[in-house]
Amino acid sequence: MLTPIQEHPLVLLDFHATWCEPCKWADPVIDLVLNHFDNKIFLLKIDIDEHPDYAKEFHILSVPTFILMKNGAEIWRMRGFDIAPKMIRIIEEKIQDPL
Repeated sequence: MLTPIQEHPLVLLDFHATWCEPCKWADPVIDLVLNHFDNKIFLLKIDIDEHPDYAKEFHILSVPTFILMKNGAEIWRMRGFDIAPKMIRIIEEKIQDPL
């Protein structure tokens, strides 16, 4: 298991690859999302080519894929990305839901 998942209550896993153009387009959107949450969500970027074991562990089928972890448990997953306001709204709903 990845250490930051255990150390932070909210972790956003960003599975990406250097060759993936949509992954690059997602970066500014994710920056907006993290800024909205005042950086209370820890971002962990994982290159699937450098860490294929994590890609397998989290069943990553395509990139970009984002997984939101709350207290070590997956609470939301998105393949691809959307506009920042939509992602913010979904994440707000998910982090308020009790596990």
